[in-house]
This record gives sequence, C-alpha cells and structure tokens, in this order.
Amino acid sequence: MEFIIAVAIVAGIGLLLGLGLAIASILLAVPKDEKAEEILEVLPGANCGACGFSGCSGYAAALAKGEAEPNLCAPGGADVVQAIAELTGGGAMEIERKTAMVMCMGNFDHTSDKMEYDGIKSCAAATLTGGGNTKCSYGCMGFGDCVSSCEHNAISICNGVAVVTPALCVACTMCVKACPRNLIDMIPIRDQAVVTCKNADKGVITSKACSVGCIGCMKCVKACESDAIKVENFHASIDPAKCTNCRKCVEVCPKHCITLCVF
Repeated sequence: MEFIIAVAIVAGIGLLLGLGLAIASILLAVPKDEKAEEILEVLPGANCGACGFSGCSGYAAALAKGEAEPNLCAPGGADVVQAIAELTGGGAMEIERKTAMVMCMGNFDHTSDKMEYDGIKSCAAATLTGGGNTKCSYGCMGFGDCVSSCEHNAISICNGVAVVTPALCVACTMCVKACPRNLIDMIPIRDQAVVTCKNADKGVITSKACSVGCIGCMKCVKACESDAIKVENFHASIDPAKCTNCRKCVEVCPKHCITLCVF
C-alpha cells in the first residue's frame, strides 16, 4: 500500500511539472517570423558571415525587418539574391561578384625561412612560435589554414604560398578569417591592378626579407593618373573602384609586386 502511495505521489508531481512546463512553453514562446523563415529557406545555409551578420538566420531576420540589403549573400549568387528581392518586395537586384586573393608572392623563389619550424603544420600555430617561421613577418607561411577552411577546393599551396582559383571561389570569406596574418582580401571580379604584398616595414627591411616585397617607394602613386593608389606605413594599396587598369603602375614598380588581375 505504501508503495502505491509513493508511486502515485511521484506520478502526481510529474504530471504537475509537465503541465507547468507546457503552460510555460505557451506563455513564453517566441513568435516565429514567417517572412524570416521563408527567406532562411532560400539562403544557402553556409553560415559564413560574408553578409556581415552572424549567419544565415541572422541575415534572414534582418532582411525580414528591412534592416539589410538583399544582395549581400555572395555564396548564394545572383539566383539567391533575386529570390530574396522578390520575398522582400524589391525589384531586380544585382550582386557584385568577388573572389578571395592572397596578397603575397613570397614563394620559395623570392624569400626564405628565418628558422626551421618543427611543430603543428598550421599557420596559426606557427605564428605563436617567434611570430612565425618566415623571414618576412607579414608573408604567407604556406601551412594551409586557408586551404582547410575552404569547402570549395578553391585554394591550394603552390611553391610555399597559398593561391586562390577564382572560378571555384564563392566569396564566403572563410579563408579570410582563417589566415592569422590577414593576407587574404576579397576583390571584385573585374580587370584591375592589385598590390600583392602586405609588408609594412621600411623598404630596407622589406628588401632583405623578400625580393618582391613592396618598399613604399611611391613610384606607382606618381604614375597613376586616376588617383587610385596610396602609400601608408611603407605599403601601397590600390582602390579597385578607381583603378582603370592602365598598367602604368605595373610598369614602374621596381619590385614587381603589382599584379594585373584579368578575369
């Protein structure tokens, strides 16, 4: 008899708790945004953050509230952008296609290592050991953290430096986040000149570390007639919006670190 009473008490408590949880779930339930759910189904589910939001769900929520532009999903491409525009009541939309590019040409032919690294084959790990193994403290270490982060096989290591294949890149920016030296930039897919170096040391130091490192000599700035180039911290950079691909900067660069990108 005492056993039955004990079971009944436990069952009663369980029933009350279950009923309480059911009521709480109803009262505290967060209403779903149907528009956000519709948009989320259209998005590719990459959760890469290339749109500037925490992931696809964050981007969908912002779109549903009218707090984001429909053309920010690079991995989704034109089809996804147009689908989002239709769901949000917009008209025809275009997305500027971009590709990742490794801003370094310091391969085995142009530079060398300052020490022999015998550790985890990871750029992030090597950086923790005396700032990395390469003589250029800004250059690609070639251990392939970016390669591992890319789900589209768009990156490979060639002669000690990471190289991106634009035809395979979906501009998800995962490689950008994976590079501990911030060597990977997203550039528009159009003909342009690019400074493929991020060294910010003085010219004398850079020249000792790499034969194709930018020394900030200003020759490219003087040659550019469209005011597309500036030098800051001994390093030249080119504004793709202003670049006319006239090639004059390439012709005058003494270190040959300006690359013409032709897509």
